[in-house]
Amino acid sequence: MSEHDTHPTGERDQEAQETHKKTGEDLTHQDARQEDGAQVSTGIETAGVPEAAIPELVIISGMSGAGRSTAAKCLEDLGWFVVDNLPPALIPTMVELGARSQGNVARIAVVVDVRGRRFFDNLRESLAELDTRGVTRRIVFLESSDDALVRRFESVRRPHPLQGDGRIVDGIAAERQLLRELRGDADLVIDTSSLNVHELRAKMDAQFAGEEEPELRATVMSFGFKYGLPVDADLVVDMRFLPNPHWVPELRPFTGLNEEVSAYVFNQPGAKEFIDRYSELLQLIAAGYRREGKRYVTIAVGCTGGKHRSVATSEKLAARLASQGVETVVVHRDMGRE
Repeated sequence: MSEHDTHPTGERDQEAQETHKKTGEDLTHQDARQEDGAQVSTGIETAGVPEAAIPELVIISGMSGAGRSTAAKCLEDLGWFVVDNLPPALIPTMVELGARSQGNVARIAVVVDVRGRRFFDNLRESLAELDTRGVTRRIVFLESSDDALVRRFESVRRPHPLQGDGRIVDGIAAERQLLRELRGDADLVIDTSSLNVHELRAKMDAQFAGEEEPELRATVMSFGFKYGLPVDADLVVDMRFLPNPHWVPELRPFTGLNEEVSAYVFNQPGAKEFIDRYSELLQLIAAGYRREGKRYVTIAVGCTGGKHRSVATSEKLAARLASQGVETVVVHRDMGRE
């Protein structure tokens, strides 16, 4: 996300926000009205409701300023029923109402953030309740670096929701601590530090636009160690054990996408053997992820500058994963940055 993109508390897409609010109210008013003023239970009372009628659920959370509203708007454009800033204790109720809609609300996305921090402690209880009811749910966590978040807040001249009388960085630190456990439980972590709105939407589209949900989706990301590790990496591969094409004058201007550079990299001793053995290791890891219900994995492949070795290796690994039936997206984070 750039400093001009979506931020946590202000300058959201007003029309989208009104749509979220209005549709949420309409569904609640339509399905929650009961005779004699009875209240809707906060549990999922789905007795007699076919299992297929229980909606799929995505919970969007993460750091304020990391692009939650952009991610929510993307899902809304894909046909999801989106509810912004819903107290976590009411998530089971929303799923219950969706189940009663006779298939009209098949997919629900809920944005949970620190604006509802009074209710945040109820999130784990709500998730446990959803699990016992067999609700298919995923957690998408939007991450970003402190520097990027500070720039975004300063660009819109708004305080962080948790900074109080302190500085923006104090609010960011408090929020990271609050969300630490949720980040660890996330099915998908997206680092938006260097993404703009369009790039974030492309990532969301890649994960949610398909008609059929694959067993496992992988992002293979090349990067340069001198620019820092990707914070959303599940696995990190270090290709600096191979000679650097940067020191070959005729190869220096090109990238790992160039055939000559790729040939140079994989003609080095150990390069092809590494690809073969690491691909076998990824098969083992992917099988374990599937058994554990993990649907997304980010494999970060690094070299010094993120231009030659990591790019060529990322392309090779992505091709291997695709041949093994893993839906794969390739991202070259630092290529062209030098």
